[in-house]
Amino acid sequence: MSEYVIPVPPIVTLPVVGTEELYPVRRVYCIGRNYAAHAIEMGHDPDREPPFFFQKNPNNLDPSGDFPYPPQSSDVHHEAEMMVALKSGGTNIPLDQALDHVYGYGLSLDMTRRDLQGEQKKMGRPWEIGKAFERSAPCGPIYPAASIGHPDQGRISLTVNGDTRQDGDLNQMIWKVPEMISYLSEFFELAAGDIIQTGTPAGVGAIERGDVMKMEIDGVGKIEIRVV
Repeated sequence: MSEYVIPVPPIVTLPVVGTEELYPVRRVYCIGRNYAAHAIEMGHDPDREPPFFFQKNPNNLDPSGDFPYPPQSSDVHHEAEMMVALKSGGTNIPLDQALDHVYGYGLSLDMTRRDLQGEQKKMGRPWEIGKAFERSAPCGPIYPAASIGHPDQGRISLTVNGDTRQDGDLNQMIWKVPEMISYLSEFFELAAGDIIQTGTPAGVGAIERGDVMKMEIDGVGKIEIRVV
């Protein structure tokens, strides 16, 4: 007899490059406006804002290669980001120990129903309806840090149908990966399985059904996502 009153939801996992094993996802934290040029294009002054985070759901991550255009929106935007996968965690993690908790890195898109997000901003309400919808984080596999190191510079770019939309460098992050981990751990108990989305460079924009998005981070990898 089962000890659960309903079927147990499946564990969300991501493939790991170079192994048949899977990375299980626990939580997904996303930092906002972490590239100065993107903060400016969204109408904010990056020099005056401390870091802030919102969350997506683990099952928003989708390595299938397809992005279904979501309902209730006519203005869906791409945001290309590097994701960080933790292998351990804790609270109040010292800055100089933060990278010790990283298992690996990957590529992901923070797809956003910009029109719905904008409505929530105007009313001072949470962003989940614009950010945490189904399959809103198309992504690729995890690349272990043991294989690629800890990338802190390198081109991050995204094209739509061959046209360059986003073109930045990881070294343009306002808050670096160790700082994000340390800061988050002051407010949450981080743990193995946590994913951190590290923000997007300038050039975010709308996509349409039939578009093909290609994202690449030098020294990490590349992914291709079809809008269906």
